Amino acid sequence: MSSRDQDILIVGASAAGLSTAEALRRRGHRGRLTLLDAEAHRPYDRPPLSKQVLSGQWQPSKAVLRSDEALRALDAELLLGERADHLETAARSVRTDSGRLLTADAIVLATGVSPRRLPCQEDLDGVHVLRSIDDTLRLQQRLQPRRRLVVLGNGVLGSEIAATASTLGVDVTLVGRSLSPMDLQLGHFGSSLLAAKHEAAGVRLLGRGHFEDFRSLEGRVTGVALSSGEDLPADDVVITIGSEPNTGWLAHSGLDVHDGIACDAFCRAAPGIWAVGDVARWDHPRLGSIRLENRTNAAEQAIAVAADILGYGEPYAPIPYFWTDQHGIRIQVHGTIPAAARLRVTDGDPLSERFVAVALTTDEERPVGVLGWGMPKQTRLRRAELDAAIAPAS
Repeated sequence: MSSRDQDILIVGASAAGLSTAEALRRRGHRGRLTLLDAEAHRPYDRPPLSKQVLSGQWQPSKAVLRSDEALRALDAELLLGERADHLETAARSVRTDSGRLLTADAIVLATGVSPRRLPCQEDLDGVHVLRSIDDTLRLQQRLQPRRRLVVLGNGVLGSEIAATASTLGVDVTLVGRSLSPMDLQLGHFGSSLLAAKHEAAGVRLLGRGHFEDFRSLEGRVTGVALSSGEDLPADDVVITIGSEPNTGWLAHSGLDVHDGIACDAFCRAAPGIWAVGDVARWDHPRLGSIRLENRTNAAEQAIAVAADILGYGEPYAPIPYFWTDQHGIRIQVHGTIPAAARLRVTDGDPLSERFVAVALTTDEERPVGVLGWGMPKQTRLRRAELDAAIAPAS
């Protein structure tokens, strides 16, 4: 059988899964194509959830990834609202929670991640996570002027939620173990600039804050106790302390599922089985075993996986990239910005809040990352400086 005629099952119909299906069709796949997803919603985009949808600027329908017409043109069967329950690796079959058995010549695992949770949070009204569109709409209803919101976790998602809530007149406190917001992603310099933007917007920042317990009354959260002894009053609390790959259903599959689905450089987890998106941990030819949780990687890795399924694969070796919009600024990072790296400003001026800086290792002064602040075009151009340092050797 030609690789273009094989039956393909994609488990997960969010950005990574849907992008894989589209890439397969663009590459000439004409066999049966099935997408299975636990959510009942049509595939939608997640980055807008903590920004445009949460703020009310967008209706939820605007976050939908593809129109009904585009989905019909894909000529794929969408099985929505049905969760994968077990994978038989050798047989290449998936059983769902309804008892349905799906078999295929090739299976792509794109099940994403779920938010980490804190003890007792499920028992309290007013404690939230934000991963799905339903999570966003529940939180959005609560974000009224002068209400008190505590965000636990000052990484990308927590920082975005705090920035969005501040525009709605909410009294926001952002708590995190890092010294300042997104310290691990932006380095000390970029993080300090973002902290200043938060504070100017009225967000209270508590770096190096450690959660101790919830305060509650009659089943509703009333505050958060920190290990420092400080009590933070709250009408609502959002937990953004990281995520866990959705691999529990693969426990007896024989796959290596430590911190995601382990794959080779081609994103193959086993013969005839690939992983893509947030759930995939693969052998990057230069960076070693990595797992990336961002929208850009979901799309780019999907293209690589589709090509490999159809026999045109190459080792997947991207330069890591992510972006975030906060306080009206597009912040971009290509590569990584280590805390100890020296930053060389190449374009613009940090004082004007529009600049690009290249991160250099302290010993070899080798470029390892690019930080863009309100200058998207120039940031893309500076990315070329990373190619020689990060791209695989020929």
